[in-house]
Amino acid sequence: MSHGFFEEQREQSAVKAEIVAKYFNAWADVMIVNAQKYGLQKIAYIDLFAGPGRYKDGTKSTPLLVLERAIQKPALARLLVTMFNDSDPDNVYSLRHAINDLPDHGLLTHAPQAFCSEVGHDAQKMFESSRICPTFSFIDPFGYKGLSRGIIQSVVKDWGCDCVFFFNYSRINAGISNDTVRSHMNALFGEQRIDKMRTILTGMTPSDRESFILEELSQALKELGAQYILPFRFRRADGSRTSHALIFVTKNVLGYEIMKDIMARASSTEDQGVPSFEYSPADERCPLLFSLARPLEMLADDLSKRFQGRRLRMIDIYREHHIGTRYIKRNYKNILNDMEASGQISADPPAAKRRMVKGERSCGDNVQISFP
Repeated sequence: MSHGFFEEQREQSAVKAEIVAKYFNAWADVMIVNAQKYGLQKIAYIDLFAGPGRYKDGTKSTPLLVLERAIQKPALARLLVTMFNDSDPDNVYSLRHAINDLPDHGLLTHAPQAFCSEVGHDAQKMFESSRICPTFSFIDPFGYKGLSRGIIQSVVKDWGCDCVFFFNYSRINAGISNDTVRSHMNALFGEQRIDKMRTILTGMTPSDRESFILEELSQALKELGAQYILPFRFRRADGSRTSHALIFVTKNVLGYEIMKDIMARASSTEDQGVPSFEYSPADERCPLLFSLARPLEMLADDLSKRFQGRRLRMIDIYREHHIGTRYIKRNYKNILNDMEASGQISADPPAAKRRMVKGERSCGDNVQISFP
């Protein structure tokens, strides 16, 4: 049973599919280069809750977008192994037909595989017990059944393996205090952590509760070796609160930076050029007219304190500071230019000797920044 999830492609689903497909494209390009350097024979894409391949309105979902990309790129068509799974036999039947209807799908060296099974401990054991080739995995359950720290850890444990998973915040938020789904919450957060969370969450405001749950999830994943966690939130249609999130997990900082840029571009709002890492349909109806948070001023203050008395390149400032923040590379370039203009820092070469790009002073990766 498809739960009506694929009845139509809602705007938020389109954004989700775009984020996953764009990261797959970038990840695959990096892996093709590695294959040429180190002789990799295979790379893989795994989708454990793949759905029927198309929404009822005919729009392609993620499996078909990934396969089309591979068909269009010979080097990728040669390397890519794909494994799709869904617990609904009707979805698997539809997906197989959708794949067979793709033009030139025969160009894929490895024929796509579509399976019908429940995702649970057996799947986790399978991934845990084998060393997998570089793999990008997408875990997109309807609710929380089948989603666990163990399955996420098992698909990112090896080199070149990254994962994106769907976090249904509304249902998980409700499930945390529901004893009938305790086993699912234990599998996702860990039994000791979720017990402490239940106590702490009592009396929290909805906003604080949301931030706390996402932070605890990130810490639970980091305990298992996932070094970099990046969430992208989707708001309800009225923009009031988060309904769900797309969460990226990797052990590689380059993957983190690539996905951060993709999610930044998918954000529905910016504040002083700092992306929200959120998508809200309400933002198009009610755009921000002015900035209240002043995030660039906050960045300037933090950089002054963090790097006091140091001299280092722009790129090193960015790499040392941006992990776990909403700031992207262009935010650092812009604020460092502003700080130089106001005399808070000095730069070598100075602004007068750096070129203008589209009416703005450049601040290249190798510009040396001195903090007093």
